[in-house]
Amino acid sequence: MKLNIEGQVNVYYVQTLCMIFYPGEKFSEDSEITPNTPVLDLKVQESEDGYTVDAALTQGDKAASTQKIYHWRDDVDKDRLLKLALGDAILTICGEVCGYRPSWGMLTGVRPSKVATDLLKKGISKTRVKKILSSDYFVIPKKAALATDVALNEARLIASPQKKDCSVYIAIPFCPTRCAYCSFVSYTSKRLLSLIPEYLAKLCDEVKDVFACIDRLGLNVKTVYIGGGTPTILEPDQLRMLLSVIAESTDVANLEEYTLESGRPDTITAEKFAVAKQYGVTRVSVNPQILCDEVLQGIGRAHNSEQFYQAFELARQAEFKVINTDLIAGLPGDKFSTFAASFDRILALHPENITVHTFCVKKSAEILQKDSKIYDIRGGDTGKCVDYSQIKSMHEGYKPYYMYRQKNTVGNFENVGLATEGNEGLYNIYMMEEVHSIFAAGAGAVSKAVDYRPADGSKPFIKRFFNDKYPYEYLRNENGKQKLEEIERFYLERSLLD
Repeated sequence: MKLNIEGQVNVYYVQTLCMIFYPGEKFSEDSEITPNTPVLDLKVQESEDGYTVDAALTQGDKAASTQKIYHWRDDVDKDRLLKLALGDAILTICGEVCGYRPSWGMLTGVRPSKVATDLLKKGISKTRVKKILSSDYFVIPKKAALATDVALNEARLIASPQKKDCSVYIAIPFCPTRCAYCSFVSYTSKRLLSLIPEYLAKLCDEVKDVFACIDRLGLNVKTVYIGGGTPTILEPDQLRMLLSVIAESTDVANLEEYTLESGRPDTITAEKFAVAKQYGVTRVSVNPQILCDEVLQGIGRAHNSEQFYQAFELARQAEFKVINTDLIAGLPGDKFSTFAASFDRILALHPENITVHTFCVKKSAEILQKDSKIYDIRGGDTGKCVDYSQIKSMHEGYKPYYMYRQKNTVGNFENVGLATEGNEGLYNIYMMEEVHSIFAAGAGAVSKAVDYRPADGSKPFIKRFFNDKYPYEYLRNENGKQKLEEIERFYLERSLLD
């Protein structure tokens, strides 16, 4: 896509708006221009009255243009007003050329409920917040209602964040097979899986260092989340080794939540769950993605529907407090009838937590090599699947408590966590809403030091610390303690230990 921009504009924001309509599009100046290349001409002028945005889009024999004038408003700051004006202009012309209206309007960020949260914090009523999302941001009413409900439920669960609260994330970036749509840093070949024993030894050392740092700072660990990859790729003795280190390093009985992401049913055994239960794990994930063996095979999963049922029963027998199941709407080869049947079968099992993702393709995913046109802005049956999951689950007593979005999702839809009362996935909220620090261990893990309420009254301040991305790099790096020293300095310099 070609962008011709005149005026002081955040180019990245313009690109993200365009990608709602042209997912997977590239914006390089060196990209080849063809007769069908979309060309956007954008001119922004600021005056005493506000902003004027002139926008025109051509693609082949299609063209559209508009002028949007946004006057200064007491309830909207200057930067936000410009974003509204740009969003209005680009949605208007792209919508006309593409014949498409996005459900989430101009909301492009990972957290679509953030705008609702900010408005609610200002004391604006739930009804008024939904109207603002629809009128200012062009969010369709049912999505505006969802965003507002999620914001309210998150606020209830977060309550009053304390500056000495934190969570811990531990990464196991290995999987038995790679899903065709995945680009996470996970390793599947025999040679790379052979790194696990060495990786685990170093990870355990880092976990000890992380909890020692937390103790020195006098912080309160709220949740621990062991994620992947697939953590249950570890053998029972390996899992015991990791969980025993955690148990020796912190009082797991005092955690609000302790999650083992045991997503792949083909990696789950009764012995592994017995170990997890013994060491205090309270929440596990058993993820079918879909209960259709043909679709599962097509996306590279090594399990079938029956294995999911067996794994789910093992989780029930182990008596974990919360079982989460993940489903994906819009998978290649899937359709509404298959998804709806799968969702009904999941509901019949009464898991405490259900997460419904929208199919998303990452740039380096294997599936793109087979079908470069896998992106679909309309999404086919996906919208019906997403709506069905939300409506049906709410009728069964589940509430939406957590939501995020990714780029290049089919139909531009969302991922939503649904839970019965008291069984919400707390780590997911703390991590996404960035209300307290996350200490992360393992390859590809990102620690976030958070000053949620700066002393000067400014917005929350966050500093990120990145571990080496790949396990072989992680094994060579000896700078792990330096990262923790920098986090300690963050707490001291910002007076967060008073």
